[in-house]
Amino acid sequence: MATDNKNKVLNVPHLRFPEFSGEWEKYRLCDVASIVGRIGFRGYTTNDIVTKGKGAIALSPTNIENNKLTYDKDNTYISFYKYEESPEIMIKQGDVIFVKTGSTVGKVAYVDKLICKTTLNPQVVVLKDIQCDNYLLSVLMSTNKFQNAIRKIIVGGAVPTLSQAAMGDIVVTMPQATEQEKLSKFISLLDDRIATQNKIIEKLQSLIKGLAAQLTQSGTPNVRLCDCLECHSSTLQENCVSATGSYPVYGATGLIGYTNGYAYNGESILIVKDGSGVGSLSYANDCYSVIGTLNYLTAKGKYSVLYLYYALMAFNFTPYITGMAIPHIYFKDYGKAKVFCPSIENQIRIASLLHNIEQKLVVEQNLIISLSAQKSYLLRMLFI
Repeated sequence: MATDNKNKVLNVPHLRFPEFSGEWEKYRLCDVASIVGRIGFRGYTTNDIVTKGKGAIALSPTNIENNKLTYDKDNTYISFYKYEESPEIMIKQGDVIFVKTGSTVGKVAYVDKLICKTTLNPQVVVLKDIQCDNYLLSVLMSTNKFQNAIRKIIVGGAVPTLSQAAMGDIVVTMPQATEQEKLSKFISLLDDRIATQNKIIEKLQSLIKGLAAQLTQSGTPNVRLCDCLECHSSTLQENCVSATGSYPVYGATGLIGYTNGYAYNGESILIVKDGSGVGSLSYANDCYSVIGTLNYLTAKGKYSVLYLYYALMAFNFTPYITGMAIPHIYFKDYGKAKVFCPSIENQIRIASLLHNIEQKLVVEQNLIISLSAQKSYLLRMLFI
């Protein structure tokens, strides 16, 4: 907010393009768009679900990622009869999609493209007949202010729900059309850059996995894992040092924090031994500690830990997973499997090549963090 020369608080954002002036106007969401969802008696059952090509996509919360629609997930298709039954929720380019029910209430996406006929499932609503810049409205609905307003009116416990009427009463503040257009183009360019960066990261991840498989499986498996690796539990006893400063603590999802105390000091492979991320790997070569869902693997004899990390990246753990409710892998089982280990010199060469690419990946991942932080800052400053 800003003030004029009479110390009146003006309804303007903190950061603004210099060619614009005047206060922004307040509107109820229902005054700038029609909020439409699937009518209860027109719901669908499993009998209405069809295979790809035989029906329309019924968008769900999983189709929304980073404020955009994605079709990379397992899409649900419903019959064309059910699609035609509800013309009011047929999705068009320029619509805005919003999750109103479930654990991801508040997710929003602008429809920039459609791959086929598309409709909604009952968890999602669509904003149509939008009386402002469509893309800008989707951005505004992803700001902290709007999301906080949503959280205040959500009802339900196990299944959070937002009524369309309550959603329509949320107040949004907007500038005139020309300023809307410039803001929309500016944020769109930033979103496109973030999307490009995500593609760069995905391609690097695929390259690392592909090369790891190719280079570590280029010969006949000749060494059992238990002969080149030793498995340790998270109860640290051997090879431990007292860390004088903070050292990282790893969990199933990666780095989870820092602490002081005793840590393993050396090069190793961290592997998730149970839970939903079973078989996930990370490489460490410093002081660290791990929580109970992880094992850490160290090398025996003349073997490269880094090479074996990439070999395990291409390893299939599926045959060794046990347990239903909580999947688990045991080193005593998969340790009997063989991997290809060339000479130590070639192990080091292969590991060095893959590690250099992975370092490039780290740089690109840090860049996406910076871009996302920039966007968050701009959303705070450019909107009221």
